[in-house]
Amino acid sequence: MERITTKELADAFIAEQIEALQAQIGDGKVLLALSGGVDSSVVAALLIKAIGKNLTCVHVNHGLLRKGEPEQVIKVFKEELNANLIYIDAVDRFLDKLAGVSDPETKRKIIGEEFIDVFAEEARKLDGVKFLGQGTIYPDIVESEKGVKAHHNVGGLPQDLQDRFELVEPVKFLYKDEVRMVGKALGLPDNMVNRQPFPGPGLGVRCTGAITRDRLEAVRESDAIVREEFAAAGLAGKVWQYFTIVPDYKSTGITENSERTYAWPVVIRAVNSIDATSATPEPLDWALLNKITARITSEVKGVNRVLYDVTPKPTGTIEWE
Repeated sequence: MERITTKELADAFIAEQIEALQAQIGDGKVLLALSGGVDSSVVAALLIKAIGKNLTCVHVNHGLLRKGEPEQVIKVFKEELNANLIYIDAVDRFLDKLAGVSDPETKRKIIGEEFIDVFAEEARKLDGVKFLGQGTIYPDIVESEKGVKAHHNVGGLPQDLQDRFELVEPVKFLYKDEVRMVGKALGLPDNMVNRQPFPGPGLGVRCTGAITRDRLEAVRESDAIVREEFAAAGLAGKVWQYFTIVPDYKSTGITENSERTYAWPVVIRAVNSIDATSATPEPLDWALLNKITARITSEVKGVNRVLYDVTPKPTGTIEWE
């Protein structure tokens, strides 16, 4: 298969896939978990073009998404693309389950299992759905075959749903850069097509230790400030990944009015990488760091200190948990 390197090739791929999807699905119905990430978004856009309202997208807001992401999914897919979108506000359900849990792997397990439970509950409410759409891409298949990681397929669902669905995976032979090019050709927003790598557990692994709602909000707000300032400085798309972490400890600080504070630090992480197996920290301009620090400490509640993580991978991983 020829690599998708131009808009013309992307357009040809889209036309081929629409025809292939219509042949596979016919007048059947498809269910898709739509996270808002590039892979699931591109699959959703392809399916909308191929089968329209016979696609049902389920977007689960577990409270661990970045600022503005649930709203963007609704705006793009429900309002602009007229998709059949089911929005599930499961914030309280997830955060209640995570309360007091500090072990990183236990947190990941709870988030993953709860997502499957929510999605399965919604799937059982729908009649006549025989297909499950997925944003599987080629590296997923390769890594699964090599034993690097499990292929993220229907296998995580309860057995009754596994037996019910046939998979629809229109981008499974594409690499991430090709998926982005197809997304752009489909007219998806740039900040969705070029969305940074984002962990499955979302901000849950950036609110280290036991997740609390106020510290989670500090992660969300500080992350939004960093993204805004990187974009204003022309770094969006030039730095591979950047985000914030709020650890579960506090330090002493002081306000401009000489009042003592005891609050959290925000850690900024900005790295460059090709495949995430290694990474180097971005040498940020000091003036930019000063501006971000001033905004975070004045705009984000419960924070009095900002740090910049200059650790490469190895020795440090990109995420903290």
